[in-house]
Amino acid sequence: NRIFIGSGPLGGARIAGSGAFSIVTRGAFNNGVASTQANGFLGAYLKFSGFDGILVQGAASAWKYLYIHDGMAELRDAQHLMGQDTWEVEDSIKKELGFSARGMSVFSIGPGGENLVKFAGVLGDQGHSASHNGVGAVWGSKKLKAVAISRSAGRIEVAYPTEIADLARKFIDDFKKTPLFEWGTSKVISGGLSVGDLPVKNYTTNLFPECPKFDGGYTRSHFKVKNNPCLFCPSHHNQLMTVTEGPYTGYFGKEPDYEQWAAWGPQIGNKDPGAAVMLSNEVDRLGLDCNESAWIVGWVMECYEKGLLTSDDLDGLEMTWGNVEATRTLMKNIAGRRGFGAALAEGVKHAAEQVGGKALDLAVYTMKPNTPRTHDHRARWIEMLDSCVTNAGTLETQPAFMDDLTIYGLPQALERFSWKQQSDAEAKTKGTLQFADSLVVCVFPVRCNLPLLAEALNAATGWDFTFDEALKVGRRAVNLMRVYNIKAGHSPDLEQPSLRYCSTPVDGPAKGKSVRPYLEDMLNNYYELMGWDRKTGLPKPETLRELGLGYVMDNLK
Repeated sequence: NRIFIGSGPLGGARIAGSGAFSIVTRGAFNNGVASTQANGFLGAYLKFSGFDGILVQGAASAWKYLYIHDGMAELRDAQHLMGQDTWEVEDSIKKELGFSARGMSVFSIGPGGENLVKFAGVLGDQGHSASHNGVGAVWGSKKLKAVAISRSAGRIEVAYPTEIADLARKFIDDFKKTPLFEWGTSKVISGGLSVGDLPVKNYTTNLFPECPKFDGGYTRSHFKVKNNPCLFCPSHHNQLMTVTEGPYTGYFGKEPDYEQWAAWGPQIGNKDPGAAVMLSNEVDRLGLDCNESAWIVGWVMECYEKGLLTSDDLDGLEMTWGNVEATRTLMKNIAGRRGFGAALAEGVKHAAEQVGGKALDLAVYTMKPNTPRTHDHRARWIEMLDSCVTNAGTLETQPAFMDDLTIYGLPQALERFSWKQQSDAEAKTKGTLQFADSLVVCVFPVRCNLPLLAEALNAATGWDFTFDEALKVGRRAVNLMRVYNIKAGHSPDLEQPSLRYCSTPVDGPAKGKSVRPYLEDMLNNYYELMGWDRKTGLPKPETLRELGLGYVMDNLK
């Protein structure tokens, strides 16, 4: 299995979020494509060092870390880093090599990746995460503990510097019009509760009276915060946070993103935002994917409540709702594959199948077996569909980040519970996020604005990409991933939600709204619009030829 770690054509080009990097490999979690990104600095520092990407092939005989500096790359011994969490590794390597905080970018695997937890991720630059589909386990299988890149004096040459500067300002001006610029995702939790999109106690309810204490308006005014922006980004999305009230007073770490607030607050029945800060950072330090971790803990807690798992099953842990310290210990057991943690290290679907019986009905997952992001998709049908059909084990499209849906032939405001509009949008916007990802920039400041992104690519390279060509590039990526995954054993019958995932909300804003009767219609419509065979799941020959992928048909034979 090969790992590609790369920047893109906009890497380091002074556009907000252009310090991002991408990891592409065959994922340990669903055995198909893994394509995941993290922000921070590593992608730009890689470009400053004279490299576009890193290809890792084979496996080391002993643990190593990759050190890139002054146009050179070298593997160094990492035995002394074993057992260290991702923050400790970052500090250790910078101290060892004599670099300041921003003088080097370090991304690493924690104990979870060392022990090949199937949903282990790669984290660095103080809490930035590339964690979907088990890329950390793939690093661990190669005994690659970390990648460290110094900030060299190299410069990025672009075809039209003035145009790049103008577009960078345009992206930021548009970004400033959104709440994300000032608040990051810290206020999404209140909006999610208002529409029934906030997961509470493993989808057993949509009521969470403690939500105001998790909102950014409260946490940022009650806890101590310090801005910690990514490269070239003036937004206040990334903050460092010190808890100043409650039992975890004094705890320091990264401010949780929305999905971390949702994961370690309402999803596990925790009412203390300070505890959510602690758990969010502890899971990051262990090198585990936040989403899968939270679905596992919520499932365990519900099973414990219903008597399907006991403290004896859980190595003595009392997994009651909101038990923060038990959760912390459980996550350490998972990262170390200790006791029942070894079963949980395979993911919620496999663990639920091992327990069996009614426990299987309580787990949130798709049959592939990736889990959704930390939302309640029973009130967000497009993302339930997307989580089922995704090729990369995480979201493949995000219309919420697209300011103009009419350019895709869609109404600007989609009806939330219209199966037709939701599945239309899933198919017609497909490829946009992949194009943005292929440029390797953060989608927050660029807002998945495909026309502007095509202009930015042209300004950087001197090319003349149009909107249609940019969308075609993204669709090519989607179709190649689809073919790869089917060759790897995926099939259309796996594109289904679990019983709990597509259950009907019993309360809250989406009470009584059920997606279940419309799932087959949504899938049929999606396949037709994508030009895929409904029985095999493969792109039709004419679809591949239209995308310039005719050669793939010979490979399929």
